[in-house]
Amino acid sequence: MTLSDLSVKRPVLAVVMSLLLVALGALAFRALPLREVPDIDPPVVNVETSYRGAPAQVVEARITQILEDAVAGISGIELLSSVSSNGRSSITIEFSLNRDIDAAANDVRDAISRTVAQLPLEADAPQVAKVDGDADIMIWLNLASTELDALQLADYADRFLVDRLSTIDGVARVTTAGAQRFAMRIWLKNEELAARGLTVGDVTAALRRENIELPAGRIESAERDFTVRIPRAYKSAEDFANLVLRRGADGHLLRLSEVARVELGALEKRAYFRGNGQPQVGLGIIKQSTANALDVSRAVKAQVAVIEKDLPPGTKMVLAVDTSEFIEAAVHEVYFTLSITVVLVVAVIYLFLGSWRAALIPAVTVPVCVTTSFIFLAAFGFSINLLTLLALILSIGLVVDDAIVVLENCQRRIDEENETPLIAAYRGTRQVAFAVLATTAVLIAVFVPIAFMEGNLGRLFRELAVAIASAVAVSAFVALSLSPAMCAALLRPHALDKSNHVGRVGLSGWIERKNTQITGAYRRGLNRVIGKLGLSLGVLGISILAMIGLAKMVPSELAPAEDRGVFFVSLNGPEGAGFDYTVRQLAEVEKRMMVYVDQGKIARLNTRAPRGFGGSSSEEFQAAQAVVVMPNWNARTDTTQQVMEQVT
Repeated sequence: MTLSDLSVKRPVLAVVMSLLLVALGALAFRALPLREVPDIDPPVVNVETSYRGAPAQVVEARITQILEDAVAGISGIELLSSVSSNGRSSITIEFSLNRDIDAAANDVRDAISRTVAQLPLEADAPQVAKVDGDADIMIWLNLASTELDALQLADYADRFLVDRLSTIDGVARVTTAGAQRFAMRIWLKNEELAARGLTVGDVTAALRRENIELPAGRIESAERDFTVRIPRAYKSAEDFANLVLRRGADGHLLRLSEVARVELGALEKRAYFRGNGQPQVGLGIIKQSTANALDVSRAVKAQVAVIEKDLPPGTKMVLAVDTSEFIEAAVHEVYFTLSITVVLVVAVIYLFLGSWRAALIPAVTVPVCVTTSFIFLAAFGFSINLLTLLALILSIGLVVDDAIVVLENCQRRIDEENETPLIAAYRGTRQVAFAVLATTAVLIAVFVPIAFMEGNLGRLFRELAVAIASAVAVSAFVALSLSPAMCAALLRPHALDKSNHVGRVGLSGWIERKNTQITGAYRRGLNRVIGKLGLSLGVLGISILAMIGLAKMVPSELAPAEDRGVFFVSLNGPEGAGFDYTVRQLAEVEKRMMVYVDQGKIARLNTRAPRGFGGSSSEEFQAAQAVVVMPNWNARTDTTQQVMEQVT
């Protein structure tokens, strides 16, 4: 017994099978991550090592070269590059596309661990991290206050806000910009040290020796036990100022305050972050690679609404940048296009079939096939993105073909052979079953090879190929199960014209007559040229040449340029430029762009220096950045050009 026979005899079974596919597809849809484009990031591992105070030449010789030699023998490396700057070493290792990123990172960690003993003691331990394409900041939150200074504001953000935002589902980590953290600053006096025969090393040794907290043991008695704890005595600047460096020959206690000035200040004062011209602290939200960007954005906004109620007086939090707005708008447009496509397909089917009953049969195929395709995307570990949604739009015109073939044959047997709908569905589906399977196999054979393409192009379009192929494959199943069952239940003989009992009536009959006229005109034109081989080949050759010429005229690129309402202005100072110099230039740029903020052409202007988040090498203090956010994600190009002309 074939599938179509079983479905006609057991229509409830056919309906239940399709509903089960829809239910599983809906569950898979909820579990799939949402991305803008498929994940095509190559496996890249980065090794960062800090060696504060060391020049680039020393970092290269004592850290970078040693680590490069250690990782060079790992299999699957495509590119190994390194950058040695003052106080920092950065090594980037790109592996082949078929290399598992987790295994590659573990191999790098193993190789690095064998060389740690060769590195300088003063250097920090190498940090090995996988470079994720989704590691860019998705949301910027600006924290400003009229009551708290920069240090207090940053301290509040670190202690109360970072952890609350980090616990949101889908958030990988939260980074801060412009944060100046508290530190005990000890400014040594060279003359005083020299007069007392001390060196910087002596002060450092005294700090390490005295500023510690050790266990003091336990006191045991017959009745009670006590744990002895020695509290750290050095908590304030005064405590550190009274720290004893040594005892003199005359019994004098040499304290730190005699050779240094101690104050509670900022660990690194060279941190600059302003939003719309006001000093602020930025909180950058980085989502997990498998998280849904829209869900993370909504969760962050909901958490911000709760946080705002608990902020100190005079403090406010502003959502400065949300890159998910573009993704949400793009996905919304795709969904809108998807709905329009479904409506147009159903309308065209109705016009040519002349019955809402008949149009309903292939129309039901669309949601079943589209929803079921999510099962295959989830099974292969893919995501919902603009390309997979595009694939579903393209598949709508393909998935109805098999159902239309079955429907047309069943309707023909009802009209021409006067069979009952049940017999017509039984025999008609059997008659075209092989044709349905053959056309489906041809379509699948067209798209499946795309999934096996190598390189970034193959990884980019792999999900598109799987989405279309899976939808087309399901369409054959639906056409041989649900469609014949619905044909047996819904189809009726067409009403004929009572005047001549030939042809349909109404709009369907008019379309049928026009289609017959077009077919006759095409047949007459074909008869006139079918024997003129030279003319046919000439037209074909001209068409091919025209296509080649037009293809060369059209510019080519991987993705079209899009205006997302956000652009960046980067500043790079001259060699040796200091932080103060960079800030002065950035302030001038900010001053020029604030005019457009006052006019409402710019919604948000964030400026920061240094541009990166490290801030430990002198090269980083030569770079700064301004982030310009337009009032909506679809920015005006003329405004962008005006801002850039004003800046330059």
